[in-house]
Amino acid sequence: QVHLVESGGGLVQAGGSLRLSCEVSGSIFSINSMGWYRQAPGKQRELVASVTSGGYTNYADSMEGRFTISRDNAKNTVYLQMNSLKPEDTADYYCNARGRTRHRLSEYNSWGQGDQVTVSS
Repeated sequence: QVHLVESGGGLVQAGGSLRLSCEVSGSIFSINSMGWYRQAPGKQRELVASVTSGGYTNYADSMEGRFTISRDNAKNTVYLQMNSLKPEDTADYYCNARGRTRHRLSEYNSWGQGDQVTVSS
């Protein structure tokens, strides 16, 4: 099994910054893609940013320039640095990881439990 544990969320004022972390553990053979998604109340879950094992990054248009995704392959950890936060960034942020396990190299697509980010105006 593959487990994702997130941390770093909380309450921040508009214009402030937060850094989310997500550590992946378990029977991991590879982590091909790591990403962050968010879901605001009453809205669908949406991609925030993703990064491949080779370091290729992809951002949602509204986050590019304010958010930075990075990963530490040695620690199986992905980070999301969020700057210039806005009230509309308030949401539950979910970590995602995709790859293969050691068990017969089966594929996994795993999610963290969600981390709440609240931006006050």
